[in-house]
Amino acid sequence: MSITKQYKNIIFDLGGVILNIDFALTAKAFESLGVTGFADHFSQFKISPLFESYEVGSIANDTFFDAIRTATELNLTDEEITHAWNALLLDFPQERIDLLLQLKQRYNIYLLSNTNALHANHFQAQLKQQTGLYLEDVFHKVYMSHEVNMRKPSKEIYEYVLNDNNLKPEETLFLDDTHTNFTGSTEAGIDHILISKDKDILSLGL
Repeated sequence: MSITKQYKNIIFDLGGVILNIDFALTAKAFESLGVTGFADHFSQFKISPLFESYEVGSIANDTFFDAIRTATELNLTDEEITHAWNALLLDFPQERIDLLLQLKQRYNIYLLSNTNALHANHFQAQLKQQTGLYLEDVFHKVYMSHEVNMRKPSKEIYEYVLNDNNLKPEETLFLDDTHTNFTGSTEAGIDHILISKDKDILSLGL
């Protein structure tokens, strides 16, 4: 596949696009701690009010830990919750990082991720360990939902990225592995491509 339209800017999602993830691993990790039905509240396509609040930065880590303990009625430690919560985060394939560093020479590239403080600390450390880089070294600018206090698929978060960098939507491409996130990007006038196992960023001809 080749991208024929001339874009100047590319906005990348993180999980499932740059970082390998597996939501089932976090569900299994919580189940091993005695939590039942975790996947009914948190998955790629469904998020409960608690997790949404955490992803937009309206609650702190301590509040999140306490809310998990209250919801599960289990006396889980902060460390147990952190380990289970981060279980879905896997690795950064080197070839994807190499591609991003090449693209950075030809495009304005940005990261836009629905995430939270615990996940961010983990995957930043993972990337540093693997490559010696942080995400801020790879992209021109990084936007995480818990830091900007809004999340995809709201139109506002896409407009925030555009306005913050004086980008024209018609010159911008958005890559994400979750189709529901394209609602707001489309409203903001941004083209998109759905990333999947059969359509990795390495196959796009960028």
